[in-house]
Amino acid sequence: MKKIKSRMLFVIVLLLVFCFNTFSQVNAAKDSVIVIKRFLVERTFPSGLNIPVNEEGSKICLSVVSKNAADNVTWIHSYVTKDKKKTFCIYDAPSEEAIRKSAKANGLPVDNITEVSVLDPYFYK
Repeated sequence: MKKIKSRMLFVIVLLLVFCFNTFSQVNAAKDSVIVIKRFLVERTFPSGLNIPVNEEGSKICLSVVSKNAADNVTWIHSYVTKDKKKTFCIYDAPSEEAIRKSAKANGLPVDNITEVSVLDPYFYK
């Protein structure tokens, strides 16, 4: 009987510890919720944007992605004009300020930032 009581007490303590940890994690998550919005970022490259299509270019892009992550900024994709002097980039980020901070860290220009939403023509079918 003593062993059963001891085991039950052990199980109760484990459950209490588990419940406390779970409650703490949920509260911590609630306190650190980051609202992410979508943005269109316009950039001008007077000399043209020349990212090589090889391993070096891959490293450049991955470096940008890595530095962006520090500010919860995600580069989705970019549209580049034929002359490579302008880009229109889609980003997910908590704010315009976060995008500007990441751009500065990456040495990238920013002409304009506009918060946008998706309009999908296939949504209306």
